[in-house]
Amino acid sequence: MRRPSTTYGRIAAVVRRVPRGSVATYGQVARLAGLGRAARQVGYALHALPTGTSIPWHRIINAGGRISLPPDAGGIDQRLRLLAEGVTVTESGRVSLERYQWRPRGRA
Repeated sequence: MRRPSTTYGRIAAVVRRVPRGSVATYGQVARLAGLGRAARQVGYALHALPTGTSIPWHRIINAGGRISLPPDAGGIDQRLRLLAEGVTVTESGRVSLERYQWRPRGRA
């Protein structure tokens, strides 16, 4: 991330905890980072990540269980990364939250 703020650092710390083969929603990351309902802030933070980052940004999807990025803006890459981790993603970019959503113990 560019000059990570405390907020962006907290977001990155949560995203790093999402296990391979699982997904989390933008809102879930916001809550776990102590940001309440600031899902858009999570999106801004992930958008600010540099190319080649080790932060698993691709594991974060929207509350409807869909990839939010359009195909030409990274959505295809996100879909391929999730598929490589064993997450089933439909052609339209949908993921079953019931099956793949990360549920940390004692947390949102």
